[in-house]
Amino acid sequence: MKQDRVYVVHILEMIANIEELTAAGREAFWTAKHDQAAVERYLQTMAESTQRLSDGLKAAHPAIDWKAISGFRNRLVHGYLDVNLNIIWSVVVNYLPDLKRTAETMLEDLDRPENNTDEGEE
Repeated sequence: MKQDRVYVVHILEMIANIEELTAAGREAFWTAKHDQAAVERYLQTMAESTQRLSDGLKAAHPAIDWKAISGFRNRLVHGYLDVNLNIIWSVVVNYLPDLKRTAETMLEDLDRPENNTDEGEE
């Protein structure tokens, strides 16, 4: 449980960073090369964190296509010369909001006292 929490928090941090860099909208993002590179990196590390979540936690949230996120991460890492900015933008706009809501729910569930298995730790 504790390890899941670390990765869920990381996922939410990466989403917050992406939201900040894309808040000005599509046209601004299209002209900001450094922001594009940062968003790609944040998406990559965020997707890596989803792969490290426990199978049980992911199974409890079947609305998220965990396998597709993994495939997207592999595309970012191994097919970096073919990354399509339209796809990046589509992921940011169409898929991150659902993942964010799910991660927030996961965090709430993990923070419930009955799920805290690390007695005595702060």
